[in-house]
Amino acid sequence: MGWAVIAGLGAPALRRLSRLVVGCAVAAAVWSTSSPAVAQAWREYRYAGFAIQFPSEPKIESGTYATDEGTSARARIYSARQDGAFYKVTVADLSGAHLSEEQVLSEAVAQLAAHGEVVVDVPHRVNRVLGRQLSIAGHDGSRTSVALFYRNRTLYLVEGTILPDHEDTMSPDGLRFQQSLRFILNSARGDPLCEIYRRFPPRNLVDQAR
Repeated sequence: MGWAVIAGLGAPALRRLSRLVVGCAVAAAVWSTSSPAVAQAWREYRYAGFAIQFPSEPKIESGTYATDEGTSARARIYSARQDGAFYKVTVADLSGAHLSEEQVLSEAVAQLAAHGEVVVDVPHRVNRVLGRQLSIAGHDGSRTSVALFYRNRTLYLVEGTILPDHEDTMSPDGLRFQQSLRFILNSARGDPLCEIYRRFPPRNLVDQAR
């Protein structure tokens, strides 16, 4: 990005940009623990409304997502398994459910907690969309980094799981997957940071919007 572009941003946008740079620096420090070969394999895949990185070509399936009120919602599931880790995004259409955002997120957390101990549960924001970020220690010895969002009556559930048989049980790849999520906003052209994404798209982008 040229200095002229940065100079043209207002003070609020500059503060947001600085937070983005700091966040990227922290993420880079975490991801640098992975081998160069593994780091090069990760690519961003762009779908309808969101984009996320996978270490290999994800499988896309149709499925369902069950709510506590008994609703079975249509869902798209994007997943990949590699080297003792499992990466999954569930996108569930909850337009037919009579649930508030708080109910949707709380129910999702409760379902996740049934499989392990929730050791972290904090607010999490991606592209101005507020959700929750969790870390779960599974009963089976796995570790899962989770991101939860409810946007446009759609649940986005991101799970990066380091399985018990992974050669490095402290691998940061689950966290890398969770942190790579970004939303593609309709108002992107009016937002300075989204404009930067448009003008300088991520490398290794695979556009599979559908």
